[in-house]
Amino acid sequence: MPNWGYGGRVNRPTASTVGELRASGHTQKTLRAEIRDNLLDALREGRDPWPGLHGFEATVIPQLERALIAGHDIVLLGERGQGKTRLLRTLPGLLDEWTPVIAGSELGEHPYEPITSQSRRLAETLGENLPIAWRHRDERYVEKLATPDTSVADLIGDVDPMKVAEGRSLGDLETIHFGLIPRSHRGIVAINELPDLAERIQVAMLNVMEERDIQIRGYVLRLPLDVLVVASANPEDYTNRGRIITPLKDRFGAEIRTHYPTELADEIAVIRQEAELVAEVPDHLVEILARFTRALRDSPAVDQRSGVSARFAIAGAETIAAAAIHRATRQGEAEAVARPVDLETAVDVLGGKIEFESGEEGREDEILDHLLRTATAEAVRAHFRGVDFSLLVEALESGALVTTGEQVAARDFLAGLPSLGESELYDEICARLGATNDGERAGAIELALEGLYLARRVSKETGGGETIYG
Repeated sequence: MPNWGYGGRVNRPTASTVGELRASGHTQKTLRAEIRDNLLDALREGRDPWPGLHGFEATVIPQLERALIAGHDIVLLGERGQGKTRLLRTLPGLLDEWTPVIAGSELGEHPYEPITSQSRRLAETLGENLPIAWRHRDERYVEKLATPDTSVADLIGDVDPMKVAEGRSLGDLETIHFGLIPRSHRGIVAINELPDLAERIQVAMLNVMEERDIQIRGYVLRLPLDVLVVASANPEDYTNRGRIITPLKDRFGAEIRTHYPTELADEIAVIRQEAELVAEVPDHLVEILARFTRALRDSPAVDQRSGVSARFAIAGAETIAAAAIHRATRQGEAEAVARPVDLETAVDVLGGKIEFESGEEGREDEILDHLLRTATAEAVRAHFRGVDFSLLVEALESGALVTTGEQVAARDFLAGLPSLGESELYDEICARLGATNDGERAGAIELALEGLYLARRVSKETGGGETIYG
């Protein structure tokens, strides 16, 4: 199990038997009490228990905190790319860093409370010398992607034919091979895309979530399972691929709706946090991608039931970074910096991530291009408001041409700019965007030229991999 970022595996307790554990003063807590106490401690101390989540502070997070304090199982409903899985993966941070378990126990039982017949026999035989092990909180979080081929055995358990072959009878409860949920005793089970589970599999979860016992092939095991079940689902799954059956929905104490970031700053923060960039991508380009994504979510031409995932903008940032390093390698640039000209490369490869309304067939590229121009124009207005571009416009009207393109190096672009005499316009443009090196300066001036084109103050011709402003 990966470490989700809640501290390294340090300060492992040293107690190795139940006797030593009792002597240390350790007290047992239920899983829900443990989560509740740790959450309240974090809130009391002003610590953020939800690192890396943006835009949920006033909506989703308060609902989630109340559900956890109440001890409820939780289902998160929301369109794709709204951060549901990331939110679930923050939950291990509310567990104690280390917890004791009976050494070798299949279900990770607490040494004070063995629940399987094997562990109870061992506890009676060894008493205070019962060996214990320590489990890190990362190991107490299990994630399962629900798929139509998931079986009852996967989640709940089944009779183990190997144990039967060893001579045990079918009526012996020790022939049971436990599934994912029982094995997560004293931990958190996260089920992604819950409606994709076949309805008969969902039925098998009913007893686990309410009575906390399990039934396997006619055997009822009265195990006091201490497990928190959390799940995610796309609301459209109720009609398109499957649904959460009503009795199972009723057993979730909290149903919380997620959403896309409502503020531009949160959208940008998500892209910056999640994108793995191989080259520098200036802030204004990330902003354009964020505005572009938000425009797609507002467009009537896009199927909003499917949603526009945050992964769209993240993949866009990674694509333009790749375009920058591709150009830098071929043109011998010392620094790889993405420029506005690279935005087109993102549109070329990301269109397939968007679901359009059926009546828009054949117009997909036109819609994407229009919304990208709209996003670019908004960014230009935000950053260059009050700048006087008249000298640059006059130079272009007088016959000067500025050439750029996916394979035009920043130094060549800058060298081809028309002279503006004593004007400091180029410096002002670069200062507005904090551009310092050649790549950043070229990108800033490119954005200004594109803004002038979108405002219909200059013309633009595109072809052969080059773009000429004039």
